[in-house]
Amino acid sequence: MNLKSLKNKSPFKIATNIYVVILSVFVIWMLFFDENSYLTHREFNKEIDELKSWIEYHEKKIKKDKETIQQLQDSLQLERYAREKYLMKKEDEDIYIIEFDTIKKQ
Repeated sequence: MNLKSLKNKSPFKIATNIYVVILSVFVIWMLFFDENSYLTHREFNKEIDELKSWIEYHEKKIKKDKETIQQLQDSLQLERYAREKYLMKKEDEDIYIIEFDTIKKQ
């Protein structure tokens, strides 16, 4: 095949058309090199998903803390919470802390 017969083929005519070349360069530029490229949008979408899961986690934690605050309005529950979490005690009682060994010996 020589160059003249190659120029007359349909795929070569389409590939060398100035509009196709400009459009191809534009698409490649927009997909990879521009600051609003597809790759940048993918990174931003990933970050948005991470932030949404972070927000969801903290909303659940806030809900749990509100429930705890609601329970601690009762003085008996407050005393129980202080004894369990902060190892507080009354003046005339002793506290024994029992720890369980979770390591299994083989």
